[in-house]
Order: sequence, then structure tokens, then C-alpha cells
Amino acid sequence: MDNSGIIIRHAKARGEWAELRFMTRAAELGLRVTKPWGDNAPYDLAVETAGHFLRVQVKCTQYKRQHSYVCTICSSHIPYQPDQLDFIAAYVIPADTWYILPIHATRHQSAIVLSPHLRKSKYSKYQEAWHLLKR
Repeated sequence: MDNSGIIIRHAKARGEWAELRFMTRAAELGLRVTKPWGDNAPYDLAVETAGHFLRVQVKCTQYKRQHSYVCTICSSHIPYQPDQLDFIAAYVIPADTWYILPIHATRHQSAIVLSPHLRKSKYSKYQEAWHLLKR
């Protein structure tokens, strides 16, 4: 899907759209996804495999810095902690690319730089790493 022309100005609407994109892609890959009731959990979705749930926070970006994309991965300027969630699913909208990052890989940062055009970048091993949610 070409997302290069998609502009969703309202951050909340863009986040909801990204969650739907995540759920769609996860379902295509045979993953079971559930959404917690309400809006007060520190994670957006949970992926279930063999009775085990992994908590996922979905983030997205279209903010380009040179040839890469900056993705904010915090809540109210406070980085997520391992006791709050297991993975961050970061979606680079213009590249139509997902990064499935274990929370420990973010090292308590509030933002990360994603480079889908580079084969060897800091987070390249997490690019389209949906298999990490199937453990």
C-alpha cells in the first residue's frame, strides 16, 4: 500500500489509524490481537500466542529527518518502562514499514530514528520483525 500521500493531521486520529493498520497486518500474519477496554492502559493492543499475551504500544511517524524518520516513543514525554509493555510497533507511514521493537531495545529513549532505506542501521533487525510476536 502506498502511504506517501496520506496526511492525517490530528495526532489522535493518526494513532487510531495506525492501530487499525497494525491489527490488519497482524491478522494477515495469523496473529490474534485484542484491544483493552478503555483508554487507560499503557499499551494499545495485546497479541496472544498459545495463551501468552504480549503488550504492544503502536506508534507512527511521517516526520523525516534527512533520509530517516524520527518516531516519538514516549507518553507525555516519559519513556515507557518494561513493566508497562513488551513491544513498540513503530510504523513509518511513507515507507509502509513496521518496526517491531522489544521495549528493552529502546533503552528508555523518548524518540528513535528509523531508516527503512538502510540494510544495516541501529534498528534494521527489527524491521518487519513480526516473528518476535509469535513466540
